[in-house]
Amino acid sequence: MQLQVGSCLRTLSTSRDSGEIVHALRTLTRYLKDGEFTRLHYTRVIQVLVSAHWFSRSCEDEEINKLWDEMFLRGPPDQALLLLLDTISSTGESAGLEQCVSVLEKFLSAGRLQVLLWSRCDVGGACSDSPQLRETVIGHLAALPSITCNHLHTNTPDAFLPQRYYPLLAASILDTLEKTCHALRAGTDCSLGFVAQVLGKVCIQGYSSQIFETLAPLLSSLTRVDPLWQRVTQRLLEKVPERCTECVITGLIRSLSGAAAVSRLMGNLVVTNKKAQFVLTHKLLLQQYHHPTQLLKSVLGYLALDSERRTLLKQVLRSVCQVWCNSSAVKHTCVEQQLYVSKALLLCVALLNHSEIQELRQEMLQCMLGGVQCRLDSNIERIRRMGMVVGECLSHRLDTPGSQLKFQYEADEEIRELKSLMECTSVEDDEEHQPDSSTSLQPEPKVEGSAGQSVPSKPETSETGCGSDSELDSDDDLTPYDMSADHEKNKSAPPRYVRDCLEALMSSDDAERVELSLQVAEGLLRKNVKATQEVSVQFSKVLLHLEDRYNTLHFHTLRQNAMVALTVTDIKPVVDYWTTEFYSLNYSLRQRLDILEVLALSAQELSEPITKKHAGAQPISAVTALEQCDDITHWRQIVEKRIQSKTRRIGKGGSQPVKATPNRYAPVAGFFLFPLLRNYDRPQVTFDLLGSDHLVLGRLLHTLGLLMHLAINAPVVSQMGRALLDFVWAVRFHTDQMVRRGVMFAVCAVFLSMPGENLLIELGDDLMETRAWLADVAENDCDADCRNLAVQSLMLLDKNLKTQLQIPDMET
Repeated sequence: MQLQVGSCLRTLSTSRDSGEIVHALRTLTRYLKDGEFTRLHYTRVIQVLVSAHWFSRSCEDEEINKLWDEMFLRGPPDQALLLLLDTISSTGESAGLEQCVSVLEKFLSAGRLQVLLWSRCDVGGACSDSPQLRETVIGHLAALPSITCNHLHTNTPDAFLPQRYYPLLAASILDTLEKTCHALRAGTDCSLGFVAQVLGKVCIQGYSSQIFETLAPLLSSLTRVDPLWQRVTQRLLEKVPERCTECVITGLIRSLSGAAAVSRLMGNLVVTNKKAQFVLTHKLLLQQYHHPTQLLKSVLGYLALDSERRTLLKQVLRSVCQVWCNSSAVKHTCVEQQLYVSKALLLCVALLNHSEIQELRQEMLQCMLGGVQCRLDSNIERIRRMGMVVGECLSHRLDTPGSQLKFQYEADEEIRELKSLMECTSVEDDEEHQPDSSTSLQPEPKVEGSAGQSVPSKPETSETGCGSDSELDSDDDLTPYDMSADHEKNKSAPPRYVRDCLEALMSSDDAERVELSLQVAEGLLRKNVKATQEVSVQFSKVLLHLEDRYNTLHFHTLRQNAMVALTVTDIKPVVDYWTTEFYSLNYSLRQRLDILEVLALSAQELSEPITKKHAGAQPISAVTALEQCDDITHWRQIVEKRIQSKTRRIGKGGSQPVKATPNRYAPVAGFFLFPLLRNYDRPQVTFDLLGSDHLVLGRLLHTLGLLMHLAINAPVVSQMGRALLDFVWAVRFHTDQMVRRGVMFAVCAVFLSMPGENLLIELGDDLMETRAWLADVAENDCDADCRNLAVQSLMLLDKNLKTQLQIPDMET
């Protein structure tokens, strides 16, 4: 054989006669079924075939092409695949490259992948190869789309694309597993190590969704009826290399429909494999948070389905409880991750039985009390509502008599989803619970009619009171009066003068009079400027302390509008009163927040351009008031528009600078901002701005940022920017997300409003430190708003640096 093979190879290498080439190829194809030939000579033969002088030229002889293809399609598939891929990746555009691509397509369509995988399942064959060759074959199998696409680019056939190749590979794996089941029934031993390594290699390269989209549903269906399939699938997962375990398990669970399917395919892998245990009980639950809720249900339901795994479920509950009640985790993790952990906690609790609840009662109680408290202290509404809902669900599950938590909140889609998790205790497959169409439509109950016919039943109607007397006393024939234009007559008349309005708000016990006074207060204050200035401070004090004793309709809006009217009518005295009282004793947080809102609204109104000169004391018109709940969002929109106007975009032309126009705010801007900065570091008995009252600190920073932004082009803007930067520098590392958002908002406002040359002078030696701090926030802060604002601040800072240093923008 060796002599004949050598002679054929010399003919293929040197001969130009097609007859001799055909004869040599026929001789070699006859040896393809000989084990000695495939083991000792096959690799050399196919190497000669791709290096022959006639290989790179187009061959018109169909017999040669057919025999050439047979040498690759009938020989050992692993060696043929390796040589074809190596040739494709190293050959330039030629007829030989086209021939290799064509035969590789035939290789895939002819089912040679199944042959390759099955050839490696034989125990003897699996151990005969060197580890290096084994790794090479696995790498080429897993990366075939990458190898071919990197060389063929746009000429890559569809069969080599990931969306086509990996489902084909999945089908080949499934076919190999089926043959393994048949072999085991026949009493033949098999090894799934090679298939498991291929599966792990594909998943670790990022194609787990493509492979399991085909593989997982079929395995779920087969394992439901055949225990041998369960054994084979579990053995396959056990053989996956440790470094690939996470990718394989995550991709598999994401593609399955429920916990029961996960249990059939994985068995007790989480108990026997430490890496799988770490992934399922820790990494997927506590370190990652981008997975869908269905994955959480599948993982935790899988742990709950077996008595050996329920120990891990209780261990998971303890870990999740520790994280959920950790105040540091609440401060330093994003809202999305906290929501994910909350879902995991509720699902764990829902899967516990009564005896396990009693065993873990103390841990759950500590988790509920600590977690709810630290979330209620948060300034972010989503986190507060999350704590309320989870607290209610836990207290209900603990069934504490007389001490179940109950909160008031507005339900939304997120809240309803959290509550539904406590009702989701089934761990079966989703497809096993499809509604039965035969019972989905219930026939209406029928009653027997007087003629013996079946008629639909109707609700009984009472005949009581419908006798002859009621018919005689009926008023249906009388024509009613038209009262559509009638108005209820007020007992009290609304005040017509400012002092009368003030007196009514101070001393009246008549609810109607107080309501009428509030309704007309804003109009009277703006219309009677002189009278307002005489009692402005006293009126401000009354409104600040005014309480909604009579549940007046739109009380907070009417009160706020009147306070704004006072501020814009008599600016300096009233603003001085607000800023002084903000740091005074014995005010509630709500009153301090009201002061900040009034200052912000007043500054916004005063910053409106002056369109005409006022002669004497004329009525002061109001601007459209902001919604109380959306003021921070509105301010950010203002700053966003300003940032957009200062951002240069290639192709859109230069942005027009903001035109400076006179307004009433610029001369008095300092009266608004500087007093708010003077006592922030002096804690008082009822107010600790840098301590527990971080809600007010966050709102103060947003207000200061708005006051700074509205002062653009004002003479005092540089001094205001310097003072505000000193303030935010002291609190830039605050643990509360709302405060950090306020810090970044204020920094953006300073960079927008201060002249570039003054900004660089004020930063001075701190310029590089400021830039490093902003870059760190943009990259590492857990809050998305903080990261976005830090990026915008960096853009503005770089813009100012380029402008002042006269560095032209790079044209691209």
